[in-house]
This record gives sequence, structure tokens and C-alpha cells, in this order.
Amino acid sequence: MSVEEVIYKISQSPIFQKYILSVIIFFIILLASLIIKRIVLENLKKLSKKTSMHWDDFIIDIIKSLTWPFYIAISLLISINFSEFPKIILSTARTVSIVIIAFYTIKSIEKFGEHFLDVLFEKRNINKKLDKTILNITKPVFKILLWSGAVLVVLQNMGYQVTALLGGLGIAGIAVAFAFQNILTDIFSFFTIYFDKPFEIGDFIALGEDKGTIINIGIMTTRLKTLKGQELIISNKELTEARIQNFKKMEERRTVFTIGVTYETSSKKLKKIPSIIKKIISENENTRLDRVHFISFGDFSLNFEIVYFTKTPDYKKYADTRQKINFAIKEQFEEENIEFAYPTQTIYFNNQSSSVQEKS
Repeated sequence: MSVEEVIYKISQSPIFQKYILSVIIFFIILLASLIIKRIVLENLKKLSKKTSMHWDDFIIDIIKSLTWPFYIAISLLISINFSEFPKIILSTARTVSIVIIAFYTIKSIEKFGEHFLDVLFEKRNINKKLDKTILNITKPVFKILLWSGAVLVVLQNMGYQVTALLGGLGIAGIAVAFAFQNILTDIFSFFTIYFDKPFEIGDFIALGEDKGTIINIGIMTTRLKTLKGQELIISNKELTEARIQNFKKMEERRTVFTIGVTYETSSKKLKKIPSIIKKIISENENTRLDRVHFISFGDFSLNFEIVYFTKTPDYKKYADTRQKINFAIKEQFEEENIEFAYPTQTIYFNNQSSSVQEKS
């Protein structure tokens, strides 16, 4: 049999024809993928020049990062289904293709996740130091979870049973969680504080009997500078479980106080007191009057209750405003000869005379 006859016989073999078909499909898919990539990139570049969005540039970078091994792996994974190679060759080619595709896919998802986190924290713009701390924690955790999931998926596609492995990891995870329960609780509380924002650095808060300004929010603890100057360290768990008063969230401060005048004050002057106080408070641009009332008859004074709001959360401005109003009330009362009351007692003596008759 001549060489030509052998070649002709091989070419007519169904197996050989399938090999040829597989090779043709491989190159068609590879060429089509590269052409589509080029067309998509060109259109995206034109679109990115017309828009100010950053996401189109980011997508272009991801597509560029998909290099020739990715497209060869896709072409190979599809084309081997049209051939009759030995099982070991098919299994090896399929495994290598899946690993390469998974690697590029996970790298793209990783880039997308990191970019999303960067944009998210940039928009929040709460505190650069705190944002950096969060990112340094979140990104490695995201990568570990992502790559762990990818490895499990690849192993599953390669025919390995990952159920037992997941069960073992679950038991180990529970044991670790119990061992580090308090630490994990503080860490989760830190994320709660960060995203829910009950307070921020610089806020003045009250936690029970403790009051102070937030100077640092850490992974495990939060630090306050108290009014006395000490540094108070509180666990994040305690902060998320407690009732906190955040004074920085106030838009204005409410003031309630009582003034007492003597019982000797005439009714005419008593009726003038509300108008005097209303005028003093209303003329102050930092205040909003609520009410002034002759509220009660006290043990030693006639009492007026005054309520007004200071239009600022700043305590120093609030104290200055209150001092100015107090001075003005004192001056007006002196001009009107209205006396403030103070605790007094009046004792009345009843003198009775008695006569004594002497008997002789």
C-alpha cells in the first residue's frame, strides 16, 4: 500500500475527521473571541470618551487583563467535546482549561470587588484613617473567601467530593468562633458602628455616667476624651449594646428654668414679668422662645417657669447665650424693683399676760 493510499484511508476515518473538526472549531472560537474582544474594546473606548463615568474605564481594564491563555482555554474546553481523544487527554485538557478560566474569572471578580470597595468608602468619606483600616481588613477577607470558593468549585468540577471537606471546615469554623467569641463580637460591633454611624470621631457622647469626645474608633475598642481630660477606653460590644446620647446630633438646645420672686411683689409687677422675659429672649438672635408662665405658689416665692431653645448645639455658645439672658433678667428686675425670693421663715409670737393673786 502506497503512502498516498494510507493518507487517503486515514483522512476518511471518522475519528480523524472528528480531530480535524475539533481543531477547526478551536481556531474558529479563538479567532472569534479575539475579534469580539477587539470590537468591544474599541466601542468601549469611544463610549468612555463621551462620558465622565469611571466604570467604563474600569471595564476596559478588566477586558484587557484577559490575555491569550484565557481565550485558548475557552476554545480548548469547547472544541474537545467534538473529538474522541483518550479519556486521560480529555480529562487533563478539561482540568487545565477550567483552572485557567477560573483563575482569570476570579482575578476579574477580585478587581471588581476591590474597585467597588474603594468607590464605596470614597463616597462615604467619613474618616480617611478609619476608611483605610476598614479597607485593610475587608480586602484580604474578601480575597480569601473568593479564592476559597473558587478552589472548591474547581475541585467539584474535577470530580472531587467537597462535601466532607466543607463539613470539616464548618466544624473547625465553629470551634474557632467559640474560642474567639469576644474578639469576633467586638469586630462585628466595629463594623456595625462604622456602617450604622451612631457616632463619629469628634462627636460628644454620653454613655451612662461617662461623657466625652470620640477621639478614635478601633477594631476592638473606642476611645473617648472625658471632660476631665482622661482617656476612656470602651469595648465596641458595650457601645453597640448601650443607650448613647450623641450631643453633636442636636440642632438646638432646650433650656428650662424657674425664677422665684417674693410674695410682697404686687400683682401689677407680677403681670409685667412674662413680657419682660419674653422681650429679653426674643431679642436674642440665637434663641427661640417657647413659653413663660406664672407656674406656682411656692413655700417662700411666686414661681415663673421659662422655656426657650438655643439655636446651636455648641455648648460654649449655649452657655454664653444663657449667661447673657440671665444678666439681662437681673438688670430688668432691678430697674422694676422686683425682688428675687430666697428661702425665708417668718415666726409670729403671741404674747399673753397672766396675773397671779396672792392669798393672805
